[in-house]
This record gives sequence, C-alpha cells and structure tokens, in this order.
Amino acid sequence: MQWIKFFDRLFERASHICGLIAAGCFLLMLVNVFYDVVMRYLFNQVSIGMQELEWHLFAAVFLLGVPYALRTDGHVRVDVLYEGWSDRLKAIVNMVGAIAFVTPFSLLVMYFGFGFTVDAFNLMEGSGDPGGLPYRWIIKSLIPLSSLLILLSGLGMITQALRVLLLGEKYAESHAKEGLA
Repeated sequence: MQWIKFFDRLFERASHICGLIAAGCFLLMLVNVFYDVVMRYLFNQVSIGMQELEWHLFAAVFLLGVPYALRTDGHVRVDVLYEGWSDRLKAIVNMVGAIAFVTPFSLLVMYFGFGFTVDAFNLMEGSGDPGGLPYRWIIKSLIPLSSLLILLSGLGMITQALRVLLLGEKYAESHAKEGLA
C-alpha cells in the first residue's frame, strides 16, 4: 500500500507546482495590465504585444490553475450535499468522477490539443496583428500540457480516494480554503 501514498504525494506535488506557476502568471498578468493601463491612459501609447501577452498569461493562469483547483477541491461542486457525506461515500464519488469524467475529458482534450499545437508549430503561427506576439504555438502547447496535468490531478483524486477506502484515512475538512497565499 506504500505505492498509493507514493503516487498520491507525486500527484499532489505536480498539482501544487501547477498552482504556484499559475499564481506567478497571475502576478505577471497583474503587472502587465497595470503597465498597459498606465501607458494607454497616461502616455497614450498602445502595445498590441502587451495586450496579447495579457491574453496569454490569462490562458496560462486558467490552464494551470485547473489541475490545482481539481486536486485541492477548489472546483465547483454541489457542496451542500457533499459536505454531509461520509468519507467513504466522498471517496467513491470522487473515484467514479475521476474515472468517468476527468480521465476521458483530459485524454480527449490532450489528443486534439496536441494536433492543434503541432499545426501551429508547423505553420510557425504568430499574431495576425502588426506588433503582435510571434510563436503562438507556445501558448497553444499549454492545452495538451494542462490536459496531462488535469489527468494527473484526476489520478491524484483516485489515489486519495484509495487511501480513504483502503487505508482508512480521512479527507481534510476543506483544501479549498487554504489556497496558495
């Protein structure tokens, strides 16, 4: 049963790293938006590249934040019902949800996202706007990568459920309230 704990820690660590990177991208996006607003309204200067960087950073925050939210129970769920359930029932629901929904979804997005990224790379796709960012395949590569990380978070949900079901461990009161800050 040590393998369950080993993989659970591994999946938890990967999700935590996603959360840290997403938080870092969020801070960069905050600075970027501040710079863009100051330049636009105080100096009447507009940068298409900086505006596109905002979108890219937002995409990174979202795509890397989802695996973290999934693993720490920060995602949307009907907590009115879930909170009153026993740990055993929570584990069964989490395991079924991870197997039936998270795994197929992430594999499907990973499959199609990889082709999407390869096409963008082969075309050396960049912004269509003058002054926009080149190498759009870099941000598009986050789609299959985040799907892989979501899959790992789903596997982490399974190993966590196995720890509850097989080893008698308990779920923490709420991971979502902890956050990264």
